[in-house]
Amino acid sequence: MTATNDTAPPKLIVRGIPTEHAQALRRGGPDAHGQPPIAAVARGAGNPCRHCLQLIADGDTKLVLAYRPFGVPQPYAETGPVFLHQTACARYDADALPAWFAHLTPALVRGYDANDWIVYETGRVVAGTELAEACHAILARDDVAYVHIRSRFNCFQCRVERG
Repeated sequence: MTATNDTAPPKLIVRGIPTEHAQALRRGGPDAHGQPPIAAVARGAGNPCRHCLQLIADGDTKLVLAYRPFGVPQPYAETGPVFLHQTACARYDADALPAWFAHLTPALVRGYDANDWIVYETGRVVAGTELAEACHAILARDDVAYVHIRSRFNCFQCRVERG
């Protein structure tokens, strides 16, 4: 009889940007640079909403804005452009990455500590199909509080935590 390993990696918690923040931006609230979001027509398939983590349909209106996924400015609080659906959508909060993330190639992943500083040894560039595995490996470290996934252009995609 052979022994089997029935231990699966712990689940991930994948989250879009907080609903309260998305709602404030949709009402014209300031982005990370103090500017109101800009409404634009989505063209093509590369327009992910950072709240619901779904792609904004070609021809739909999106909001374009600067986003900083940290509570306060500090040296490691990167800011970059993101998109949001112009109309309300449900926040993504699930135990798996959206299926379309497999096409997010290459993608950047890196862990952050409890002070929101980058844990340098965790930074990786991976294929979209390797994102879940990379997140599990980074979150296995005791000094990592959470992971950010970013596009190849360094645009924030989502936050990933331990399940």
